[in-house]
Amino acid sequence: MIDEQRTRPALTGDERATLTSVLQGQRDTLMMKCAGLSEQQLRTRAVAPSRLSLLGLVRHLAEVERGWFRNVLGGEDVRGCFPENEAGERTEFLVEDADVADSFRIWEETCERSRAIVDAAESLDVTGHSGDQSYSLHYILAHMIEEYARHNGHADLLREAIDGTTGE
Repeated sequence: MIDEQRTRPALTGDERATLTSVLQGQRDTLMMKCAGLSEQQLRTRAVAPSRLSLLGLVRHLAEVERGWFRNVLGGEDVRGCFPENEAGERTEFLVEDADVADSFRIWEETCERSRAIVDAAESLDVTGHSGDQSYSLHYILAHMIEEYARHNGHADLLREAIDGTTGE
């Protein structure tokens, strides 16, 4: 993926169009950071003892998408694709034996489902719940932009360490 293939933010238009286009641009940025790398490069960890890798970020963000859009906003009870292991560790960052193609497929399908949930919502004021806390779609979209932006900063550093590629 090259920069020109990223979704551009809606510079004019309503708030939903702005938020969803910025979020999609962040998703596209993560894909761009992973493009053209080998499976081993996608598994490359940042620095010891961190388990952070580009593939781990893809898997983590699939879980974040699923959690916020399907479980919180949609009221579903969908378990994670990368559940905790026997030691109680989150497995999305345990990528040594992970199926790369399957991990990207899960993330892409999860993003597609998230977009459908957002598109079906009456307004940004619809709410979902986690425990006793309510969250509006407006908040969830803003939070997801924040989540991706933070992790795309990590992805920038990982990609530069892997092959020297820099850029937005």
